[in-house]
Amino acid sequence: MDESRDKKPVPAPNLSGLKGYSVPRAPAPTDLPLDRNEGEAPPSALLVELAALGPALLNSYEKDRGLELRVAAMLGVAPNQVLATAGGDEAIDRAFRVYVQPDREVIVPTPTFEMLVSFARLSGGVIKRVPWPEGAFPLEATIAAATPRTGVIVVISPNNPTGAIATADDLRRLSAAVPHALLLVDLAYGDFAIEDLAPVATQLPNALIILTLSKAWGLAGLRVGFAVGPREIIERLGVAGGPHPVSKLSRAFAERWLDVGGPRKHAFVARVRAERVALADLLAALGAAPLPSQANFVYARFRDAVWVRDAAAGFGIALRLVTGKDGVACGLRITCPGNDADFGRLQHALQTTLAPEALLFDMDGVLADVALSYRTAIAETARSFGVEVTPADIAAAKAADGANDDWVVTQRLLAARGVRVDLAEATVRFEDIYQGAPGRPGLREKETLIPDPALLRELAARMPLGVVTGRPRDDAMRFLRGAGVAELFRVVICREDAPLKPDPAPVRLALARLGVRRAWMIGDAPDDIRAARAAGVLPLGFLPPGTPRAEVTNWLHQAGAARVLDRLDQLKELLP
Repeated sequence: MDESRDKKPVPAPNLSGLKGYSVPRAPAPTDLPLDRNEGEAPPSALLVELAALGPALLNSYEKDRGLELRVAAMLGVAPNQVLATAGGDEAIDRAFRVYVQPDREVIVPTPTFEMLVSFARLSGGVIKRVPWPEGAFPLEATIAAATPRTGVIVVISPNNPTGAIATADDLRRLSAAVPHALLLVDLAYGDFAIEDLAPVATQLPNALIILTLSKAWGLAGLRVGFAVGPREIIERLGVAGGPHPVSKLSRAFAERWLDVGGPRKHAFVARVRAERVALADLLAALGAAPLPSQANFVYARFRDAVWVRDAAAGFGIALRLVTGKDGVACGLRITCPGNDADFGRLQHALQTTLAPEALLFDMDGVLADVALSYRTAIAETARSFGVEVTPADIAAAKAADGANDDWVVTQRLLAARGVRVDLAEATVRFEDIYQGAPGRPGLREKETLIPDPALLRELAARMPLGVVTGRPRDDAMRFLRGAGVAELFRVVICREDAPLKPDPAPVRLALARLGVRRAWMIGDAPDDIRAARAAGVLPLGFLPPGTPRAEVTNWLHQAGAARVLDRLDQLKELLP
């Protein structure tokens, strides 16, 4: 027996417990990424300029030192004190390869950038954490943690994820107190800070500065960063990785943008600084607890940070959840977008989530249990034309775009099985089954109210309630009056008033008639969610009784629902 077949490569022990970089995300799709701290992209005209340089950018390893020369001139250091790397991450990785070994310690004020700890672990280092949840840099505690075995002391300023800063005096004192350790000064967010630490750090004999073009310069996709420090430190870092860490294309792009992009970068930084003040003020006014920040983001604590993250995703905005660990409470890191349109969108999402002015409800499947009425009418109408459809068939059809009209849904189900029926004819049969006739009660008589009337009264006492439905007005009001809750809804928007959902017009009409801008809307179908989201209303999904839970939950989230509820009294847990 060949025992070698049972053997496998064994990873190094320093990988134990490490996981790949990942970010917990809300279930709803997003298009405005305020969870990644990326800067404003350069103009597309820059791509045109680079195209003129020709294909040699793509098929050659050859490089010059032009990029390092530009950075050296910006910082007032010698060119041999600068090493271009594949983003700031690779500069950190190289530093740990050189100055961290299995018998050496890395002192890390925490919370901190997640990958920094991973790089230290991969180099075999022993992590020593010093709490820095907020406020001034923990200088004395960091110095006290140092030993003869300390290889690296990390200072990230402004810190990620809190935005707190170290001072120039902190760096001087650390450098003098622990001269045998590398002082790794990560200035990824330094452009947004009030004090520039680079001039001081470049004069310290044991300091290495980490810079990046990913933030203020907006070149995250190029992966261009720099290590800046004493010549002998840079020489050691140069042999601790590949010979060509930055592609020729990225070098050319970065060089050109450093030459011409300064004014745009400075304007972007100024906008971000103004936004972070406005954002912190707004968050405080809404009951959150923002920390002072000098980065391009604001970190804030909330009563329920996970809910605020999910709610923002309902508006298409991604916020970064920071789970409670390393001495910092669970909260959100919110990037300042740096432009008026996106910042206004962020403000509206936060205000609507934390200070809603009204609640809007779809009727069928949310207020009215229609499993034995409308849903059954669809099945019986189809049967009258010789077609059998199941509840699962109907649920899937209702998940399609433009499925707010049950007459149309019925016609679609028939067509899918090869039965072509005029919409008017399908509607007549549907209505006969649903409405009934003298001596023959219709299926509408089987409808019941889903929420407890006491819950609706409680909600109505807190804020105005409205209904946005595709039902004809007579049917809608008959149900609300029959259920004894009509007086609780200040507006009822019906199919006669506006186009059907997913058009946002009926939702906007409800807002206008209520005289509000900020509302939540609860619906059981993707069309409800799409209409709410397009109208700037917080979309919440709801699972009616008897719904196939997994499938409908997925459909609602994919349509943009912030959360999917299975009981309407869960609203009380979410409302501020």
